[in-house]
Amino acid sequence: MKRPLFFLCLLLSCVLCHHAAHAEPRLHALALGDTPKYPPGFVQFDYVNPDAPRGGSMRLSAIGSFDTFNGFLPKGIAAAGAGLLFDTLTVKSLDEPFTEYGLVAESMELAADNTWIIFHLRPEARFHDGVPLTARDVAFTFETLLAKGSPVYKQYYADVEQCEVLNDHAVKFSFKTGENRELPLILGQLTVLPRHYWETRDFAKADLEIPLGSGAYKVEKFEAGRSVSYVQDPNYWGRHLPVNRGGLTFERIAYEYYRDSTVAMEAFKAGEYDYREENVARQWATGYTGPAFDQKLIVKQEIPDHTTYGLQGMIFNTRREVFKDPRVREALAYAFDFEWSNENLFHGQYVRSASYFSGGELASSGLPSPEELALLEPWRGRIPDEVFTSTYQPPSTKAPGSLRENLKKGLELLQAAGWQLDGDVLKKDGKALQFEYLERDPAFERIMLPFVKNLERMGVKVVVRMVDTTQWLTRIRSFDFDMSTVPLGQSDSPGNEQRYYFHSQAADMQDSMNLMGVKDPAVDALVEAVISAKDRKALVAACHALDRVLLWGHYVIPCWHNTVWRVAAWDKFDRPAVQPKYAVGQGYWWVDVEKRARILKVRPDLTNKGF
Repeated sequence: MKRPLFFLCLLLSCVLCHHAAHAEPRLHALALGDTPKYPPGFVQFDYVNPDAPRGGSMRLSAIGSFDTFNGFLPKGIAAAGAGLLFDTLTVKSLDEPFTEYGLVAESMELAADNTWIIFHLRPEARFHDGVPLTARDVAFTFETLLAKGSPVYKQYYADVEQCEVLNDHAVKFSFKTGENRELPLILGQLTVLPRHYWETRDFAKADLEIPLGSGAYKVEKFEAGRSVSYVQDPNYWGRHLPVNRGGLTFERIAYEYYRDSTVAMEAFKAGEYDYREENVARQWATGYTGPAFDQKLIVKQEIPDHTTYGLQGMIFNTRREVFKDPRVREALAYAFDFEWSNENLFHGQYVRSASYFSGGELASSGLPSPEELALLEPWRGRIPDEVFTSTYQPPSTKAPGSLRENLKKGLELLQAAGWQLDGDVLKKDGKALQFEYLERDPAFERIMLPFVKNLERMGVKVVVRMVDTTQWLTRIRSFDFDMSTVPLGQSDSPGNEQRYYFHSQAADMQDSMNLMGVKDPAVDALVEAVISAKDRKALVAACHALDRVLLWGHYVIPCWHNTVWRVAAWDKFDRPAVQPKYAVGQGYWWVDVEKRARILKVRPDLTNKGF
């Protein structure tokens, strides 16, 4: 009778020894290429005030409408702030390029060869109904997003081979290879959904049922498509974690919806909401006037922006026949006069973008370095020669250039592509060169009209189609547009998201961000080089190489960017002494009782508006 027990103990001993031999040290943070700034046992982030008072509200604005609280689907428009309902495995710090610290995950084990990661969950983690958050919820979330969520998740998690529940508080993700250095951090961003809640509901149904979460806030009330407010959960399990210390100061966060930015601006002046980031230069220069400003109830400030901006551009949908020839796309860019727009419309506030990674070291410049050439040479002859010989710069009217000369160059390119003037209209095979420009923001229409007139001088006919935000999103998601202006935001550490921005597989995947319809094996290979970069130097080289090929593909007409955040707020807030490098950080502000009282003395009517 003792013999079987002996062999059982021996077997168990071998298993434990085997696991111990392959165990990795527990990590409190995940960093891409750098040592985490904050050590194990850190108390708080540097950019917070740990003694910030709690209470009050921050009221924000949103444009358009919403029809669901489920933002994980390829349909519907999620309510602003819906992410407040949920916690993620880890949290990104705002003063490091890309480092994440444990939230739901107490610690992590990462394979030395980067082929797997284990997240060890905090036993105290709970959903709003008090049910413990476990590894089975993590696995359920991962599998559900792949099966029923937006198609982009399949691209995002394409390098994950398997998800295993090891025990109630440990979940392991195994990778197809160890090449994707960013993948552990990508998985750390996973929002954890409650299995017990969704197993009795249709996850694919986009509706306004309030979902069960685990985050610091719950939905307090909402009016479909018009407003939504969130209130802190008094029983929130993670309030005292280091990553939350100094945050979660507002008892209530509310969003009011407006038809467009013009209406929203007037509502801000009237005290309907508290905080605004301005993205219209003319508005910033001339629109912030009125009684609230005269009485110094609203303050304006410009905060240095150290982030990688990415690229806002007038995007060509190359699925359309008219834009398949890159010479046509290049030619049309000569009709946009940025210098005139910056002087006459933008009050000189902008810098012309010339990179898909504008704003930092990831933007290409000069000629390719040896490291970049190693990635580019295999594609010589299949990518534009200019990638190797020239520095990309968008057309300029800065002296000695001129709009007249630019339009002449554009027309020459169009004629080389087979388009010929018939009277004052360009035609090819009897068809006129014409397309529709899709826009949702009335403020942008004034920018487009001079561009449209310049195109007409070249013989190109453009119809500007104004639609509301809901229509715009629907058409953009389904690639039902010719041209539109869309921001392609980038992080300071690009990775998996490049697949659904630029990879061929995403070109036919509705709801992806490959809006241009890029299908190029060279771009695919360079995207993979970005994802598999082993260190920062390799990442920079891969981003530069990808940037060059995309730029010389003429998929967009680059717009512009700013080097500061333009922020305005009703003067009821105070903020930490330290500004985070990579964000405004308004989530760490707090309501100053005395400042609020001063405003209410002047504007007592705001008491009834949730001020």
